[in-house]
Amino acid sequence: MDIVSLPIDIDRKKIDSRFRLVIVAAQRARQIMEGAKPMIPTRPAQKESTLSIEEILSGKLDILYGADAVAAHREERRRREEIKRQAMLAEREQQLGGDVKKDLSIYLGEAMKQVEMPAPKKVEVPKEKA
Repeated sequence: MDIVSLPIDIDRKKIDSRFRLVIVAAQRARQIMEGAKPMIPTRPAQKESTLSIEEILSGKLDILYGADAVAAHREERRRREEIKRQAMLAEREQQLGGDVKKDLSIYLGEAMKQVEMPAPKKVEVPKEKA
């Protein structure tokens, strides 16, 4: 039987409402999907949402409230934006590197064509007799 079909017994000292449970579980599920390590043993094919609820109910996850929660949320957002920025910079650098290689290959290709072309023959123009 899965945890979703069981009635959930919430520790009111840690979680004050089912709404907060859903919000915290969604945030934790997102972290797990982004690569965070689970705090409890997982079963095969266990979904991230189920795992996050089990982590919360087992007491392995600390839940922040008020100003602490706001500060942690801002820090997490800043960290995600920094990761995105670094990925975009790496992609742009790779794209520029490809453009430089392309430009160089065109330039070198034209230079090689000039080297391979035979030198023009001198053609003497007869002088006009006056």
